[in-house]
Amino acid sequence: MTSIASPAAVAQPSAARNRLVLVVYTAAIFVSALLLFSVQPLFTKMVLPRLGGSPAVWSVAMVFFQTLLLAGYAYAHFLTQLPSRVLPIAIHLLLLGFAILTLPLSIASSWGDPPSSGYGLWLLGLFTVSIGLPFFALAANNPLLQAWFVRSGHPAAPDPYFLYASSNIGSFLALLSYPLLIEPIFSLRVQNLIWTGGYGLLIALIAGCGVLLLRSPVIVTSLLHTGDSNAPAPRWLLRLRWIFLAAVPSGLLIAVTAHISTDVAAAPLLWVLPLSLYLLTWVLVFQSRPLLPHKWMLALQPLAIAGVVVLLAFGGEQNLALTLGGHQLCFFIIAMACHGELARTRPPAKYLTGFYVALSFGGMVGGLFAGLIAPFTFSWVAEYPILLALAALCRPAANERLPRITRWYWLLLAVIALALLVPAGMTGKLTTYLEDHRVYVAGAVGVLAVLLALLLNGGRWKVFATAALALVLIRAYPADDGRVETVRSFFGVHKIVVTSDGHYHVLMHGTTIHGAQKYLNADGSKVTGRPEPITYYHKDGGIGRAITAIRERKGAPLKVAVIGVGAGTLTCAAEPGEIWKFFEIDQTMIDTASDPKYFSYIRNCAPDFKPVIGDARLTFAKEPDGAYDLIIVDAYSSDAIPIHLATEEAMAIYKAKLAPQGAVVMHVSNRHLELESVVVGIADANDLKSWVYNEDSGRDDEYIFSTDVVISAREDADVGKLASSDKWTETEPTDGERVWTDDYSNILGAVYRRLRDGE
Repeated sequence: MTSIASPAAVAQPSAARNRLVLVVYTAAIFVSALLLFSVQPLFTKMVLPRLGGSPAVWSVAMVFFQTLLLAGYAYAHFLTQLPSRVLPIAIHLLLLGFAILTLPLSIASSWGDPPSSGYGLWLLGLFTVSIGLPFFALAANNPLLQAWFVRSGHPAAPDPYFLYASSNIGSFLALLSYPLLIEPIFSLRVQNLIWTGGYGLLIALIAGCGVLLLRSPVIVTSLLHTGDSNAPAPRWLLRLRWIFLAAVPSGLLIAVTAHISTDVAAAPLLWVLPLSLYLLTWVLVFQSRPLLPHKWMLALQPLAIAGVVVLLAFGGEQNLALTLGGHQLCFFIIAMACHGELARTRPPAKYLTGFYVALSFGGMVGGLFAGLIAPFTFSWVAEYPILLALAALCRPAANERLPRITRWYWLLLAVIALALLVPAGMTGKLTTYLEDHRVYVAGAVGVLAVLLALLLNGGRWKVFATAALALVLIRAYPADDGRVETVRSFFGVHKIVVTSDGHYHVLMHGTTIHGAQKYLNADGSKVTGRPEPITYYHKDGGIGRAITAIRERKGAPLKVAVIGVGAGTLTCAAEPGEIWKFFEIDQTMIDTASDPKYFSYIRNCAPDFKPVIGDARLTFAKEPDGAYDLIIVDAYSSDAIPIHLATEEAMAIYKAKLAPQGAVVMHVSNRHLELESVVVGIADANDLKSWVYNEDSGRDDEYIFSTDVVISAREDADVGKLASSDKWTETEPTDGERVWTDDYSNILGAVYRRLRDGE
């Protein structure tokens, strides 16, 4: 008869071995997370030039990463179900070995140029064939290594969730260091090589984890499960709640990122800030003694929801600190409350991998909704308020303090809703009052949700309904002065605003005016004849003066290339006999500018308008060399700049397409970034001289705005009278400022210079 050793008789691992196990496993999980989340901004930045630098590229990238994360977690769950200890280790190391053969990272050359539509699916395919295998292998490491740690015989093995915090610390540091250290210092090529080296180090660490697991006594491994072997499996209702709790902050992450990046830049700096906060919440909630107690976060969550209501109600031009700080602080609190509920309801270690599969599935669902479904479903950014309201449902069930009073709450809320929403479809003093005081009205309803949640401990459905009403009021009484229509595409939401007096039609993207046309004169009569270019394109502005100077210098009809259509304003800057060719990536922008019910520039000035569709770096490069007297680059949607159109390589393309005495005009007006020195630098790198124009028109009430413009040419004579004009300043490159290239850009530096100069 074979005797079975009792638990007391089992040889326990030594303290030295326990320390080694902890160090190796923690290091492997940390490095894996570091690589997993540093590759996201790194590779997405490589892809940006393919699709015009649109912030939506990051949203789709997040959907890809969340989907692969789910696939990796499911793969890890499968491996942990195998009875053998050797087979999972061998399979995973083999996968990592195949993955490293695909490095360094690169865009699949076989994938081709973007299509004319279906950009989201095209991007998902590009990411899959380019980095799918190495990212999939990385995605599996966190749950897989934790499951191995449970079987390693370490004293902390029964509760391995602290390693999840270690993983998220690595992720957090990777993301935070990218815009602050990595992007400003290293080129994309160097970043890629460093990342590849890190992948090799990770394989060695995971192999070490496998060896330590194989050397742990089998009987010790089996004894570790005795504590929770009888724990019941989580109910499906609880699993669905996990998915919901993970989906809401995941979707909010994409919605908040899109909201703040629309008005600054499609750049890793702004992508990683909310994502870093998102990961920080995971670090904090899975601590054994959370730095921020969960009950605090639940108390602050209604305040955060109300805070976003007020920020959205303000609309308009908010300063950078308010836009970045306010939305992200509120997002952090909401995510902490949701993730804290996940940590509170987490299962025993026996069900660890299934728990992570539920989390990753929820993350994918939230990402799909905010990144792919919403942009094709709504004509405005509806996903942000929808997810914000759903966050109220992430609160735990509550016992209301004064049920005799709160049972009447639904009736009270219905009366408030009718009183505030019915006037929205009417005209009169009450409607005007509500429009003028929209911030206070929506804010007051948001405060009602706070009071309900904190003072009365109201049920989550009541808090949800109250928050939803506050958000509906923002939509019912928009901040824009006049009638608003919205058009949405992969590249963002465009608003066409007809001012309340009917005098102007205005094209906006985010909070920035992108073009306007005057329809009525001061006396109310209709404007007739050829429309006058206004906004940034008035004849007395920088772009208008540049066009006039080049026309006078040549003394003959111009051949002009314009990158960016906007409202079609520049079509009316052309004179008879001239050839103007337009390049635009967004078909909805062309449709809007060509629709006479919105704007009539194109109908009146270019009835045969046939723009070239596609990203200008790809389409304009195909134009014949030496063809254009003037190239106007005006492709900045809102204040979010397509960086790849402002690099040394981009300027080299512009220069090659210039006629012998041609010039390049770049419109660089921007509230948040100082870009004049960037353009001067890339021009100098191509042996071009630059002159800067910056003047306030003082005519904003006529929709004629100040402009920042840089004109670059080979010689002084090429820009005609501008070279001697006191309104244009010949500018040399800034000493010590690194030239932007396709391999290097520094958004943080541009933000700092704008803040430093106090503009």
